[in-house]
This record gives sequence, C-alpha cells and structure tokens, in this order.
Amino acid sequence: MTAQQLEQGDRRLLDGEIAQRLLASSIPARYAYTAADGTPRVVASWFHWTGEELVMPTFISAPHIRHPAYRVRALRANPEVAVTIDTESFPPEVLTIRGAAEVTEVDGVSPEYALAAHRYLGEEEATTYLTQIDHPSTRMARIAVRPAWVGVVDFQTRMPSALGGVAAG
Repeated sequence: MTAQQLEQGDRRLLDGEIAQRLLASSIPARYAYTAADGTPRVVASWFHWTGEELVMPTFISAPHIRHPAYRVRALRANPEVAVTIDTESFPPEVLTIRGAAEVTEVDGVSPEYALAAHRYLGEEEATTYLTQIDHPSTRMARIAVRPAWVGVVDFQTRMPSALGGVAAG
C-alpha cells in the first residue's frame, strides 16, 4: 500500500517520502498543548526523530536559563499534544502528529538535543554551542511523543478533506 492510499491517522504515513523528508529537515516542529491556566499554546522547537519518537528537548536549568520552560509542568499535567512540521513553499507539505508527550528529566544535554543542534546549526557551530551549554548545572526535559495519529498533506496527491481530499479524522 502506498502512502497515497493510506488513511489520515495511519502511523504508516511516517514511512512515506514526505514525512521522512520533513522529519530529517531543519524546519522547527511546532506543537500545541494546553497551558497550566487552561489556554492553548503553540511553541516552536528543535526536534529529533528517533524512528519511534519525536523528541523535543527543552531546558530546565543551564547557565543561560533564567527559569525552567513553563511547558514542562503543563505537559506533565496534560500530555496531549498536536505537532506540525510544514514547509513555507508552495504547495506546502505538512506532517501532523498527535499523541501524548512523555516528559523525563536528563542531567546535562539530552542526546537528542545534541543531534538536533548538529542538524540545525551545522557541525562546527553546534560543537561550539554544545560546549558552551554543557555545564554541571545543565538539566533538560526530554519531551517525547510517540505518534498515535499521523496526517500528511501535500496539496498535490493528498489534499485536506475540506478541499475534497483525504478525510482528516
């Protein structure tokens, strides 16, 4: 079965060309969650795709951090998230993932954050940056989402349901 034949929501969409290209890109993931005050939030984040999880680490403490990221507490209380990785070109390509975020604390720089830094910044700049933040006080939250629902839209072979394409579910 090809990616075009799969229904929106099918996790096998992650194996398709568009999803794989977006998961390997340096486009930030944008994820929506419910804040502690009950209102919606969207935050852009570096990410690393492990093949099973979309990992979006953030800082709890480090020399350059004033306070832990507020989303850590909110995600522990309400872990349901929606994530999009999408292009700005026309026609756009969009990968959407829904699932529950699992938050674990990591001493030092999360391995996934280091991998993302190399992808986003390049080898030399990432090495310099990671050396600067690798400090005994550095602590990160590893925010990992195992996709429960996956959607892909490319506005060519997979259209949003409002335009007569694949149902969004």
